[in-house]
Amino acid sequence: MSNRIAAEYGPRLIRLARETIANRLGLITEIDRSGLDDEALNRQLATFVTLKKGGALRGCIGNLEAAGPLLESIEDNALQAAFNDHRFTPLTREELGDVVVDISILTRPQPLDYEHGGELLEKLRPGTDGVILKKGRARATFLPQVWEQLPEPRVFLEHLCRKAGLSPHAWRDQHPEILIYQVQSFHEK
Repeated sequence: MSNRIAAEYGPRLIRLARETIANRLGLITEIDRSGLDDEALNRQLATFVTLKKGGALRGCIGNLEAAGPLLESIEDNALQAAFNDHRFTPLTREELGDVVVDISILTRPQPLDYEHGGELLEKLRPGTDGVILKKGRARATFLPQVWEQLPEPRVFLEHLCRKAGLSPHAWRDQHPEILIYQVQSFHEK
């Protein structure tokens, strides 16, 4: 994966996301960016920031294409996941200590060619591929980590179709455009 970041930066990137949220909540006055001056961390890379509370999703926002330098992308997506994910109320000061932060750095999405639904099921790599599904104006994605909750490809695709606002069987009946990507992820312990 050409977008890989040295693993030793993982904990610092997680801390950057957490401190960015804490700063917005007024819990800290300054974000510590020490140790983040490597040129590799300024590359234009697509990221997602996922927040979980008690093992359940609490916010997840990101970009499928690079929208700026890595550090800025992580800061922006951390704030969006905490305060602007329309599925959840904005994160509160009291919740921050109970939230676990995950960061995903994405490869560039690539089209997945397939003739029919059965072939699509065969070509997907559970646990490895993030999937973007497009049909007309409908569009949705699941990060590779979603395979942990939905390990069966048929069920994974049905949920992805619903997320896009389509029939759960659109993956089979409507031949949507499918793109796949992989991620390097860093998880807070």
